Amino acid sequence: MMTSVDTDLIRVLADPLRLRIVTLLAGETLCTTHLVEETGAKQTNLSNHLKVLREAGVVETEPCGRYTYYRLRPEAIEALAGRFAELAEAARATAEANLKRSCP
Repeated sequence: MMTSVDTDLIRVLADPLRLRIVTLLAGETLCTTHLVEETGAKQTNLSNHLKVLREAGVVETEPCGRYTYYRLRPEAIEALAGRFAELAEAARATAEANLKRSCP
């Protein structure tokens, strides 16, 4: 069963720009300037999305002089992936057992 934390994280990652940011951060730690270059988003818009990702626990920051670097927290993604794996396994077991509710 999905929890409210799971559904909140799914909502956070459902935004195309945030998903793009997460995809980029999976490959390397980047600062806001790099992310602006890679995504083409405005800096203020990007900063707002990074704040949402940070508050959701998906990314963490590392100050470096006047720049802030962002790093993906793999455990956040792994936890969500695990929940989807559990759903897939439940669906597989249901299909194999041919479980279905009868209509009234």
